[in-house]
Amino acid sequence: MDGNTSSKTLIEGLVDSDRVHKSCYTSDEIFDQEIEHIFNKSWIYAGHESQIKNKGDFTTFQIGRQPMILVRGDEGAFHVLFNRCPHRGAMLTNWHMGNAGHHFICSYHAWQFNFDGSVHAIPSPKGYDETRFEKSDPDSCMKAAPRVASYRGFIFASLAEEGPDLETWLSGAKAAFDDMCDRSPEGEVEVVQTCFRVVQNSNWKIFLENQLDALHPSITHGAAGKAAADVEEEIKAETGEDAPLHYHYLSAFTTPIYKWDGLETAGHPFGHCMLQGYMGLRPTDPDTLEYEAVMEKAYGKERTEEILTTNIHHVLVYPCLSVQSPLQQLRAVRPLGPNKTLTEIWHFRLKGAPEPIYRRSLQYYNLVNSPSTMINADDLYNFWRCQQGLESEGGDWVSFHRNEGQDHHKDGVTTSVTGLSELPMRHMFTAWADYMKGGAS
Repeated sequence: MDGNTSSKTLIEGLVDSDRVHKSCYTSDEIFDQEIEHIFNKSWIYAGHESQIKNKGDFTTFQIGRQPMILVRGDEGAFHVLFNRCPHRGAMLTNWHMGNAGHHFICSYHAWQFNFDGSVHAIPSPKGYDETRFEKSDPDSCMKAAPRVASYRGFIFASLAEEGPDLETWLSGAKAAFDDMCDRSPEGEVEVVQTCFRVVQNSNWKIFLENQLDALHPSITHGAAGKAAADVEEEIKAETGEDAPLHYHYLSAFTTPIYKWDGLETAGHPFGHCMLQGYMGLRPTDPDTLEYEAVMEKAYGKERTEEILTTNIHHVLVYPCLSVQSPLQQLRAVRPLGPNKTLTEIWHFRLKGAPEPIYRRSLQYYNLVNSPSTMINADDLYNFWRCQQGLESEGGDWVSFHRNEGQDHHKDGVTTSVTGLSELPMRHMFTAWADYMKGGAS
């Protein structure tokens, strides 16, 4: 029985149009198949080109269970290599990022490698005379990811030899990167080199499902939102002026459910999903007016208006990313086990934009997406509670019934009839089942 047949048999009967079996979140065997059929075959986010500006700059990440290195090589080329020395198997680096100098050098026996993975030098080379060792043998080199590509500076890698090219695979999810970059007067963003890393005690799919769940914000985060709203009112009463904008990042969670219901979700090919209904912040304070003037100088008034009113709030690049492009936020998903997930939380600068615009992104990063904020803590607690309940004997199914059968389908895109629809969950599990059966990639 081949891998595809085995996986098809394993998931048979677990995914319906309106519900999925709890084992999709709890089974070790299913998790192993997810790594093989989803993470090892689709495009996975590696990093941003601005993380590796100079020759020898590198950053490390995971594809499924594989430790990988993204590195800048000769003539500006970038490479994605397995983080493994072909001599005795040691990792070449255990740093999250750095500069390797002129070569990667193994700390165990000092084998040296060029940044394309080829062997540069080995100690005591005479010892290999009259053996079958050859420096040019692929088995003697650091193994490279079969496919690497970049879209608007965002680098992805795939462990599959064949499959759709990156832009085809991204399909409608390209809008996340277009929106983020277009908001820069120079059309580019630059990563802030440090990030938050959070290990969640829950399945990776629970995190993704939560990102476009428009019902939970005012319920889960209502208390934190009300506390911020109360302070806003106090500031207004005492000063007669509106509170600083960053208070609204939290008070927005008091938005009533009916307003979330007015948004729209959309499912795109390969499992990507989008929450539409522009919820950006365009106050008329001096910082915003300065930014808009810079944008108009770069793009003209009409194009600037198109950019700043783009109909995107949040995009999921399935299975590896959650992107909030209007606020330059990105979260990478790295599954560690059926009940454990690493998320990397990054944010970006809009190149050429005034410094206060970056500060807004930083404030959102710290107030909403960081592991120390109550917003993130609320979510992490719910994720853990879901995982605990799913591992119990309290029931077998997870419900995705809301507005099932009411979605609209046109030109390969599925749209919801309401912002509260569970379309994103159904759409992602449709892609999940396709991947697990050997398709979608």
